[in-house]
Amino acid sequence: MTDTEQHSTATDPALLDALREQVQGALPATIADLSALVRLPSVSWSAFDPANVRASAEAVADLARSTGVFGADDVRIIRSAFDGSTAAVAEADAATGLGQPAVLAVRPARNGKPTVMLYAHHDVQPQGDDALWETPPFEPTLRGDRLYGRGASDDKAGVMTHIASLRAIHAQFGDDLDLGVVLFVEGEEEFGSRSFRTFLREQKEHLAADVIVVADSDNWSVDVPSITVSLRGNVTFKLTLTTLEHASHSGMFGGAAPDAMIPMVKLLSSLHDDAGSVAVEGLTSYDADVPDRTDDELAADAALLPGVRPIGTGAVLSRMWFQPSITVTGMDVPSVANASNTLLPTVSARVSVRIAPGQDGPAAYAAVERHLREHVPFGAKLEITEADSGDGFLVDTAGWAVQEARTAMREGWGAEAVEQGIGGSIPFVSDLAAEFPEAQILVTGVEDPDTRAHSPNESQHLGVLHRAIASETILLARLATRS
Repeated sequence: MTDTEQHSTATDPALLDALREQVQGALPATIADLSALVRLPSVSWSAFDPANVRASAEAVADLARSTGVFGADDVRIIRSAFDGSTAAVAEADAATGLGQPAVLAVRPARNGKPTVMLYAHHDVQPQGDDALWETPPFEPTLRGDRLYGRGASDDKAGVMTHIASLRAIHAQFGDDLDLGVVLFVEGEEEFGSRSFRTFLREQKEHLAADVIVVADSDNWSVDVPSITVSLRGNVTFKLTLTTLEHASHSGMFGGAAPDAMIPMVKLLSSLHDDAGSVAVEGLTSYDADVPDRTDDELAADAALLPGVRPIGTGAVLSRMWFQPSITVTGMDVPSVANASNTLLPTVSARVSVRIAPGQDGPAAYAAVERHLREHVPFGAKLEITEADSGDGFLVDTAGWAVQEARTAMREGWGAEAVEQGIGGSIPFVSDLAAEFPEAQILVTGVEDPDTRAHSPNESQHLGVLHRAIASETILLARLATRS
């Protein structure tokens, strides 16, 4: 019998029942703790109050201590310097040169047992337009099976999955737990993980692990779990076009003098062809088989309005997992309410590029920058600032840890896990793989197709949360009893 076959057998029934009982009994406290985290508006972007991220880090540190797995001195809050390769550092942070606070807790392995690193992040995206939220974004609200609020899923539910699993494991094994545990909860994932590489280098000795569980991804449905096996990389930047020294009367000069909006619209439209596929030379695609998904299923999942057609070509999931995409996520222009009859001298846009697994982030950024400079209309002055990039990732599914995770998910969810790609990006996963090449990386998560992460009315399905905690608890128990 091979090592993989030996350790993909079922968990001892008595242990399995005990673990399920621990998770079930603690679920109300877990939801209460998640709600308390959601109330902290821990937006890590430079324009927001960093005190809220610090408060969130303190709350996570207290939760780590509450698990019983770590001693009081084993839990630390750490800020690291910005990585030297980061293309731009936010002005608000330039004075200190430090990133947002992360929480690190370490329990060394004993008696030859493996060490597992549990990763999540406690920072969140901005809430956006409050008017689009059905309930206040930072007031957790339970409606049906879902808890609504910014960060309720991405990724404070990931944080609580780790915390609740560790509580259950400690309740089961007590101080006899020989499994090594590293809990690492980052504070700036939503703002580009700008100090992540420095943190890895500085804390490498403490972070070393045999298995790394990244709880920041999606599931196939609320009833079927997923193991994420591919991630797109990303390139983000602020694009500014300027055509005039100052605003001018649109009636006096319109039709002859180019306001900045005209070249901005033309330039952004050049990024896609008529089918909606990305038209930037140098951005690549990845070739792999994908499950079937119809345009009608996409329309339902993505909430397309009646009559709106999907964009791009090829299989639906290939477009979402393995092809590049470009999205304009924000623009600095006068609001409609404040519009005046003037030519705009300057316009800025925030651009987000998702790149195929296997493409180098800096190379993708260079391709996009080259395209923009070659296609800027009317001689407009072009400026690119606040640029960041990250590589995609392909997970090696051949290791024993994946087999252990499959068994744990089957026992925790009551369904076989689906291997899936993710159109979103978790660029630091490639950094983890580079720093710890021998570690096996498992990308799991608590989201589902209706979570609406990053969008108004983000929510966490509590049944998914329960099953995610159960499966991670089972996984930790299997690692703890692994010979």
